[in-house]
Amino acid sequence: MTDTNVTLALLESRKQKLEKRRSFFKNVGGISVGMVGGTFLSACGGSVKDAIAQAAAPTDVDILNFALNLEYLEAQFYSYAALGIGLPANLLTGAGTQGAVTGGRQVQFKDPLVAQYAKEIAQDEIAHVAFLRGALGEAAVAQPALDIGGTDPNGAFSSAARAAGLVGPGVAFDPYASDENFLLGAFIFEDVGVTAYKGASPLIQNKTFLEAAAGILAAEAYHAGLVRTVLYSKGLSTPSLRTAAGAISDARDSLDGTSDVDQGIVHASDATVSNIVPLDKDGIAFSRTPGDVLNIVYLTRESVTMGGFFPRGANGVLNMSSAYS
Repeated sequence: MTDTNVTLALLESRKQKLEKRRSFFKNVGGISVGMVGGTFLSACGGSVKDAIAQAAAPTDVDILNFALNLEYLEAQFYSYAALGIGLPANLLTGAGTQGAVTGGRQVQFKDPLVAQYAKEIAQDEIAHVAFLRGALGEAAVAQPALDIGGTDPNGAFSSAARAAGLVGPGVAFDPYASDENFLLGAFIFEDVGVTAYKGASPLIQNKTFLEAAAGILAAEAYHAGLVRTVLYSKGLSTPSLRTAAGAISDARDSLDGTSDVDQGIVHASDATVSNIVPLDKDGIAFSRTPGDVLNIVYLTRESVTMGGFFPRGANGVLNMSSAYS
């Protein structure tokens, strides 16, 4: 079966489940997708006062669209890395400016386990995009422009790796060049996705949307745990992998405020002890605000609306990073 057919077969195999979920969203009592979408459209065309209120209290649609932007990024990265192709055209349209994907290619995996894990995560991320788009209906935002290339020394992956000290000036970091580079590229995203969903979940008002977000949060946590576990395991024979993961964690922490919450894959006080699940003293995973998440994917401490992996910004209301400089 070709890579294209793999993607099509995946989408077809999950079609019935997705249709059931769409029907549930449309028919559930309380706030329906149509009603929330109407609120979203009204706010976009309303007064300045309405816009300020929107920014202060994002709607459920704003939050799910913010999540959709992140899912576009992850789905495209994993789809190219595992399957050699991007998302199908019917999963890219929507509100806002639709953008192209820069870079992305299939990894020539040497470890069959890493290859299988990559394909499984790719399938999950494609399904997340399809599900969120189905739940949001006409209110779903289009895929924004994404930079997931690995050959440009000034590209997003290279800039992120340089901030972590993995490559020097003028040197590109290519996440598609090897199993190890792929895992480090995935590590840049996965922990961010978990903290983004955990931070956004308390803001969601509708219980149906909250249940969906919790389900995706669980899936992202499984992905993050898997990536962290494989990096730690490979780091037993290649200690530089564990050091690189810690450097990426520190780089993320330097972008999203003054608190030191991000964690590498080894214990802070003993590098021989694993730290697969990053938790606080109470055993609870930490959260990030949408603005803090955008600090990391925009690769900035400034309050901006574009940069890094989103060269023209995220689509939707929640598109501005926090200011920490």
